[in-house]
Amino acid sequence: MKHALVLGAGGFIGSHMVKRLKDEGFWVRGVDLKRPEFGATYADEFIVGDLRCHKVCEDALNGHYMDEVYQFSADMGGAGFVFVGDNDSQIMHNSGMINLNMAEACCKIGMGRIFYSSSACVYPQENQVDPDNPNCEESTAYPANPDSPYGWEKLCSEILYQSYARNHGLTVRIARYHNIFGIKGTWDGGREKLPAAACRKVAMADKEVEVWGDGTATRSFLYIDECIEGTIRLLRSDVETVLNIGSNEMISVNNLVKMAMDIAGKNHLVIKNVPGPVGVAGRNSDNNLIQKELGWAPNYPLRDGMELTYKWIKNEIDKQ
Repeated sequence: MKHALVLGAGGFIGSHMVKRLKDEGFWVRGVDLKRPEFGATYADEFIVGDLRCHKVCEDALNGHYMDEVYQFSADMGGAGFVFVGDNDSQIMHNSGMINLNMAEACCKIGMGRIFYSSSACVYPQENQVDPDNPNCEESTAYPANPDSPYGWEKLCSEILYQSYARNHGLTVRIARYHNIFGIKGTWDGGREKLPAAACRKVAMADKEVEVWGDGTATRSFLYIDECIEGTIRLLRSDVETVLNIGSNEMISVNNLVKMAMDIAGKNHLVIKNVPGPVGVAGRNSDNNLIQKELGWAPNYPLRDGMELTYKWIKNEIDKQ
């Protein structure tokens, strides 16, 4: 039996990865500050611990040879958390400490392969000023100029893991995620991403839905199942290059909200654009390299993922 370690296993992506690995027959250890919010963990063992503490990182790797390590743990959230400026120091400190500790622990304790989840937020802001033509090709990350400390921390941690791979022989794979969404993800409280926020607002609205900014900013959104599939394919491959894992189906913010309205059968609702944090004007996953390197790229329709997500969030609201 193979063994896997999932860091951030109490979170959205981590909890889905635990289930996928269990379905494949792995013995899985999960680590996080908290257990999954929406249901019990599928992990064989779950350590409730703070990965900012070096000993917790070492304990996470002890006891079994870990064939696969997935590092999702980070201090993060949607635009209302990342782009307001109030959380920059804790984002830099908390995520930075986790990655410094894990890279060192992986060198000290033998293990197999480690995956690090970076972000499309690493791309230069000047490449994303045209909402219709953003440039997020992997090679454009340098010269670096992310639009937030969150993006800078992700880029620094990419370099951290690459340095440990080069100097200490770690087998590392890195992907830049583009707006992962789906069922069992945070949908309120300030850290939710746009698809979840749109579904929640539409489900609870009678007359209008508030949307931050003028609604013309564009993004792509990747359903969680394809995120997990791409991540596993990359980790088990020979590809050392950093790859985008995201959808290339770009949509404006207002049109995403309209999609949620249509799914809910609430096309009478009115969008009210209000001031708020929005990030760059345009961002979309460039999937040419992942298709070339892995022979695979995401293709799950956004509408299908939004239908599943809306139904799940609506059910969560109705239970309250």
